[in-house]
Amino acid sequence: MALVDLIDIDKKFGIKVILEKANLSISEKSRTAIIGKNGGGKSTLMKIIAGLYKPDDGRVIVQNNINIQMLDQNPKFEDGLSVKEAITSQLKEIFDAIKEYEDTLNLISKNPEDNELLHKQNDLIKFIESKDGWNLDNKIERVIENFNLKEYENRDVNSLSGGEIRRVALSALILKKPDILLLDEPTNHLDVYMVKFLEDMLINSNQTIVFISHDRYFIDRVATNCIEIEDGRLLFFEGGYSKYLRKKQEILASMQKTHETLLKNLRSEEEWLRRGVKARLKRNEGRKQRIFAMREAAKKNPGVIRKIKIELERTNVGFKIGGITQNRKKMLFECKNLSKSLGGKKLFENFSARVLQGERIGIVGRNGTGKSTLLKILLGEMSYDSGMLKKGDIKIGYFDQTRSSISDDKTLIEIFCPNGGDHIMVKGRYMHVYGYLKNFLFPKEFLTQPVATLSGGEKNRLALAKLFTAEYDCLILDEPTNDLDIATINILEEYLLDFDGAVIVVSHDRYFVDKITNKLWIFEDEKINQSHMEYSEYLEYEDEIDELNKIEKEAIEQQDLQAKQKEKTQKLTYRQNKILEEHPHLIEDIENRIKELNHALSDPEIYQKLGLSELYEELEDKKGSLAKLENEYFEVLAIAESLEQE
Repeated sequence: MALVDLIDIDKKFGIKVILEKANLSISEKSRTAIIGKNGGGKSTLMKIIAGLYKPDDGRVIVQNNINIQMLDQNPKFEDGLSVKEAITSQLKEIFDAIKEYEDTLNLISKNPEDNELLHKQNDLIKFIESKDGWNLDNKIERVIENFNLKEYENRDVNSLSGGEIRRVALSALILKKPDILLLDEPTNHLDVYMVKFLEDMLINSNQTIVFISHDRYFIDRVATNCIEIEDGRLLFFEGGYSKYLRKKQEILASMQKTHETLLKNLRSEEEWLRRGVKARLKRNEGRKQRIFAMREAAKKNPGVIRKIKIELERTNVGFKIGGITQNRKKMLFECKNLSKSLGGKKLFENFSARVLQGERIGIVGRNGTGKSTLLKILLGEMSYDSGMLKKGDIKIGYFDQTRSSISDDKTLIEIFCPNGGDHIMVKGRYMHVYGYLKNFLFPKEFLTQPVATLSGGEKNRLALAKLFTAEYDCLILDEPTNDLDIATINILEEYLLDFDGAVIVVSHDRYFVDKITNKLWIFEDEKINQSHMEYSEYLEYEDEIDELNKIEKEAIEQQDLQAKQKEKTQKLTYRQNKILEEHPHLIEDIENRIKELNHALSDPEIYQKLGLSELYEELEDKKGSLAKLENEYFEVLAIAESLEQE
């Protein structure tokens, strides 16, 4: 069932055509990724769906009473609200419905045959369930915890950084669960652990979602279909990013030779992704089998889990490499026992490593652990507390989000040819500036355009183009994929893979880190560990260790419980032991029956068939039995606990 249809939509800004005869149908429970170049119309399309922009021509058909909401790029909250209050205030409609349901339930207990009340109760149940509103307080806690907002929970929401405020808005919007959820770059300002949590939330929400993202793993996992905007037209692709790549190749292969370079890049990208997905599926299948075997082993002996964890750490390739590896390649940096604290918080200590020519190092970890601080130490912009840092006679190229290498008041040709002319030297080759900028997707007419007129993504693309005109021994990149479209990220990856020097990159983009790097520096627990794994493989390894810890904890708790139960039963009478053993099962059975009766009383088809008064009589009888069993059980449990304390 289509919730929204866009039919022959046209949209221009000035003389620039954004959308031309664009058609789109958004089906119920679909998750649609919008793909395309920066400035190509992705956000415009989303705003037309949201009703924030009106098309110049064409029709937008929205089903009656459909609620569409969009994540604001710069969200605003009322003054004086704490983080938790800001989230709760956005969920007022759901909380009001829960309160009304409780009031209605109370009225029904006094007037059990009032059909109007019963219908109202049924409508409220349907609404709350459609919003996944039961246990909403617990869900708020879970989102606050996983989006790393717990320490700010009681702070004024407007005192947080822009990225933190956006996480608050994202938390509220996910829990609000509109009929259609629109997300523009939702993974920005999220570390990889938050992204994984967001993926799980969206996949399990059974919700209709339209989103824009450059995170290719995120698209591949979340999207049920992709829409590409190309020259104002919309192209539809079933499935996630990997299926999009395959279908796009087929389209380009049947077109002109001018697409040969793009087709070559797509083939390379698809082959790389296919190999990675195949390897991950194989690893995941093996992991499932291992976890199952471990659970069985832990039931007999929890101590075996510790042994398995040690073996897992040893066998995972390159994990936690210590010390300094010898290599004949040119050494660019050497760190010995490097330590750093900031604002009273220890970031890392005793870090020893070498950076050699040709190495590509991904610096990864949670937000706020010190990754960018380490980059500044390597650049000489920040001091370290103790240890030693030795830097060779090297030239470093640095890219960060400030785009300090480009000036807003200059044109593109002035940036690249400050002394006049129209040719530049790139990797020892003399070439026309347009011929070079064409590789970074800049049309010829952009050459005389002021930098100030470019979008944020276009400025990032320009800064990268400027970076690759110079000769460097080492490139240091801080979140280089932020605000870039996928096409530009592909270009960046191609340049980095061809680069002869060392690359040190901070990024939360799992796909980018997997493809570019051959070593990880992992920030965790106030240390920096080293690994030769792919980042996605390391994250799977982390999940496995977490699962092992959980299994070990459960097994030990079960053993302790059995030991305590045995000790208790030795001091209680035969009847008391029977109550402890049997009453929990009886209580559970009655609770399940009470749930069934409540459901029957909220469904007119059931209670009209079985009889309203009969159902209420049984419900009251079960409540009485439950109270009696609970009193007996908790009385004996109290005796058992007092015996334990003796």
